[in-house]
Amino acid sequence: MKMRADTYTIRQLANLAGISVRTLHHYDQIGLLKPEQRSPAGYRIYRHVDLLRLQQILFYRELDVPLAEIQALLDRPDFDPVRALRDHREKLREKAARLERLIETIDKTLAQSTKGTEIMKDEELYKGFAPEQAKRYRREAAQAYGEETVKSSEDRIRGWGAEKWESVKGEMGAVTLAISELMDRDPGDAEVQTLVARHHAWIEKFYPAPAEVYGGLAQLYTDHPEFRAFYEKIRPGLAEYLRAAMEYYCAHALAVQAG
Repeated sequence: MKMRADTYTIRQLANLAGISVRTLHHYDQIGLLKPEQRSPAGYRIYRHVDLLRLQQILFYRELDVPLAEIQALLDRPDFDPVRALRDHREKLREKAARLERLIETIDKTLAQSTKGTEIMKDEELYKGFAPEQAKRYRREAAQAYGEETVKSSEDRIRGWGAEKWESVKGEMGAVTLAISELMDRDPGDAEVQTLVARHHAWIEKFYPAPAEVYGGLAQLYTDHPEFRAFYEKIRPGLAEYLRAAMEYYCAHALAVQAG
């Protein structure tokens, strides 16, 4: 097979793949995507073979496979990229079906919101999410604040309507990813704390979160294996980093508010 002559700088590849330069730096640092070629000035040069590896990485990430597991898979001597692509296609079809169920849930919520039809059932609030994801969302609140608080939050969600509910869910995902991109900074960094403030505001859409409560949630992220695993999938070390950033916010911003 003839190798393509095209090469890319790290910024060009980031733009091509729709990811950040910081993410490519991280992949290089952990040995997941380490281009062999460098420019005379020492800059990374990515070739077609690197692009193919990145494609595999992004497919696995889309399927929520942890980075360490991706690296182990790609570095296996018997790794078959064609077979892997077929597996990706099958799993993405399954994910597409789940997303279609999410769309159906949105449509039903919109119909209820605009026509005043019956209230959504509890399980319908989480329809379309992977079962373990839905359970994690609910269990996280119940363990920290009690079943009564969870039921109150679910009643509040029903009154929002689908559009606001989707916006609220998207905000949490965006904040979490943004924090993961700043893990090279001190948890007390101003930009990090701005994001943590958004995270805290998101939590308070569901229940009050003074310093004691928010700090307890931070501890839960690292001490509970399921919650830790969820954040570690996004980026290794994120659970500990998020806890440190949240505890800093409790000790400074929330302590000042309480005072």
